[in-house]
Amino acid sequence: MENSINIAVNETMLFTLIVIMTGMIFSKISKFVKIPDVVLFLIAGIIIGPNILNLVSIEDYPFANQLILTFGSAYILYDGGREVKLKVLNEVKYSVFSLASLGVIISAVVMAFTCFYIFKIDFIYALLIGSVIASTDPATLVPVFKEITIIKRLKQTVISESAFNDAFGAILVLSIITIISSGQISIMHNLEELVQMIVVGILSGLAVGYLFSRSISDGKLGLFHEFAPLVSVAGVMLAYVLAEYFHGSGYMATFITGLICGNKKTFNLWVPSKDFQVQTHVRETLAFTMRISIFVLLGTHVDFVALSKYGFKSFLVVLILVFISRPVSVIICLLFDRKTKWTLKEILFMMWVRETGVIPAALSGMIVSMGLKNSDILSSVVFMAILITLGIQASTTKLVAKKLGVLENK
Repeated sequence: MENSINIAVNETMLFTLIVIMTGMIFSKISKFVKIPDVVLFLIAGIIIGPNILNLVSIEDYPFANQLILTFGSAYILYDGGREVKLKVLNEVKYSVFSLASLGVIISAVVMAFTCFYIFKIDFIYALLIGSVIASTDPATLVPVFKEITIIKRLKQTVISESAFNDAFGAILVLSIITIISSGQISIMHNLEELVQMIVVGILSGLAVGYLFSRSISDGKLGLFHEFAPLVSVAGVMLAYVLAEYFHGSGYMATFITGLICGNKKTFNLWVPSKDFQVQTHVRETLAFTMRISIFVLLGTHVDFVALSKYGFKSFLVVLILVFISRPVSVIICLLFDRKTKWTLKEILFMMWVRETGVIPAALSGMIVSMGLKNSDILSSVVFMAILITLGIQASTTKLVAKKLGVLENK
């Protein structure tokens, strides 16, 4: 028994080491070839995966694979929540919330019908694929916007939308998986479960975010301010586990925890500058590590047989996602926000910026690991969506912003 445990521990450590070291090497390469790093992480995963070197595979490391995908997704959402600034968000809240909720539903439904007709599969599985690729990616957008100065309200809207819709999209996907697993579709029951997941997730995130933020503040209850980085990691774990225990969404909980932690000043909570700097460095490093791990793992999941079979159809699906689904959802959602008075150029920019990234990648990995029906089609679509949206849209964000005149004047 002890020997088998030691073997499992060693295998998990080896698995993690291979993934991280490979990601580091290819991250360095991306800087030389001027290609988005996540694209190279995918290629790295393909190389070390069962298709070529066979150093890493789901079958050999199922526990490590699931742990990285689950914790990585939760931490990325936490980090995305921290990027949302409540003061700026208040100015565009109607646009953000409609894009992050209604927008996800519109995209999921449009893509569901697209997949239903293109792949000729049961609608529930088409809806699952549509839901996985419906959300955008804060982990990709934030680094891009650090290099260019977009108009503040536009930047905050796009980042906030991507952070919120990742959480909402994850909840939607998990709800559909529950329907598939149970084999029952009850609109009222499924709606109740969805509301429960959201409400419990929000309450768990609020409680953990506030208590942990206070515990590292410079007030009387700030007993752990020197352990700020560790408290952040513990907060993500507690928020996720607490929400899941009460049948809520762990992903929503971690996102809300990040939202509270990233807006401490709004709640009159202050962290000593030295501890804040250390926490920031650790948080950014861990978020980047999780980003590497998730995309490399997605690369190991790529099924070339499925890709050769469904590649062209997946390409058509992604074109519809970019040029039809996204524009339609943006136009409909922004109709509800007459107060903000978005310009045509700002609306066009929002239509273009919709990278598929970490959460869809992680959800795809989980679904493939579960062995659900049509998971090979899902894997092909997600892989193609990431390649196209990150390889083309993310790399042209600066150029599009300049052409549309939405860069902020310094």
